[in-house]
Amino acid sequence: MGMDGEPDSSEEVTSDVSESFETQLPPSDILEIEPVYEALGHPRRRYLCYTLFEGAEWSLSDLATKVAAWENDVPEHAVSEDQHEDVYVSLYHAHVPKLVDEGVITFDEATETITAGEHAEQVLIALEGMGASPDSNQETHARGEMDE
Repeated sequence: MGMDGEPDSSEEVTSDVSESFETQLPPSDILEIEPVYEALGHPRRRYLCYTLFEGAEWSLSDLATKVAAWENDVPEHAVSEDQHEDVYVSLYHAHVPKLVDEGVITFDEATETITAGEHAEQVLIALEGMGASPDSNQETHARGEMDE
C-alpha cells in the first residue's frame, strides 16, 4: 500500500513501459539507424547513395570515374587511369560490399552493375533529411549526367 492508501502500482508501471517499448520497435525490414550512418559514413559511399536518387543503374566503372572526377575536381573525361583504378578498387573491395551488406544497393557481379537495394530509400531519406549538408555540391555532382 502507498502512503495515501492506494495500491502501490510503481512495479506494474515499469513493466508496462518496457513492454510497450518492445512492441514499438520498428519491424525488422526497416534498416536501423546505425547501418544508415554506416552507409553514409564515408564520402565515397555517400556519393554512391546520391547517384541512386536518379533511380538509375550504374556500371561500377562509370561510378569510379564519377567519384574520381569529384575527388580530383576534374571533368570525367579528364580522370587519369590511375585515379580511376584507385577509386574502382576501393569501391569494389570496400564500399560496394558494405552497401550491399546493408541492403542499400545491389551489385550484379556479372555485369558489375549497381542499382538501389531494398534499404536505399531509407538512406536517401536520411540524406535528404541532412538537407543543405556539406555534401550539397557532392550531391549535385553525383546526380549529374556523365560528361563524355
